[in-house]
Amino acid sequence: MTVLDLSFYLFAILTVTGGLMTVVSRNPVHSVLWLILTFLSTAGLFVLIGAEFVAMLLIIVYVGAVAVLFLFVVMMLDIDFAALKAEMAKYVPLAGLIGIVLLMQLVIAYGVWDVAEGVTVADGLAAIPTPPELNTTALGLVLYDQYFLMFQLSGLILLVAMIGAIALTLRHRRDVKRQNVLQQMWRDPAKAMDVHDVKPGQGL
Repeated sequence: MTVLDLSFYLFAILTVTGGLMTVVSRNPVHSVLWLILTFLSTAGLFVLIGAEFVAMLLIIVYVGAVAVLFLFVVMMLDIDFAALKAEMAKYVPLAGLIGIVLLMQLVIAYGVWDVAEGVTVADGLAAIPTPPELNTTALGLVLYDQYFLMFQLSGLILLVAMIGAIALTLRHRRDVKRQNVLQQMWRDPAKAMDVHDVKPGQGL
């Protein structure tokens, strides 16, 4: 057994353990931390199969943004988790039934698993041949060459959706005072101020 095989089993065990502890942990903060461990272990598996770009995306997007956002939300919200768990206890039998059905489906799928014709199974990770170009280079060539139009259209759709969301949620209320920077910059001091000569002993 090589170092790559040991690394694969280590990351696989950490991924399964982290996913299981994410579900069964009583503290939501601990669940988020176990979820972060699951993402990091999955990124390690992607690195072992040569998909380093996907691994970096998983760390940057999911660990650096999504999981940290979950952690801040869980820590900032004042939620009575005891009452929440009491409400969820009545759904445990249904959840157990769904879990048994999913486990049976996995067993059935693993039982009929077969290798397609013309596909050779490698003896280990070290036996997998190295591609002539890096994974990131191949992904960039496919994304910006074959699917360039689709990539640009998807970016345009996201831009339109963002502008539409801003336009729908932006409301100008008349009863709210707003700062007009241009009006403040263009005002004439001679018209904006009045100088009064107040004599001693007299008011305005």
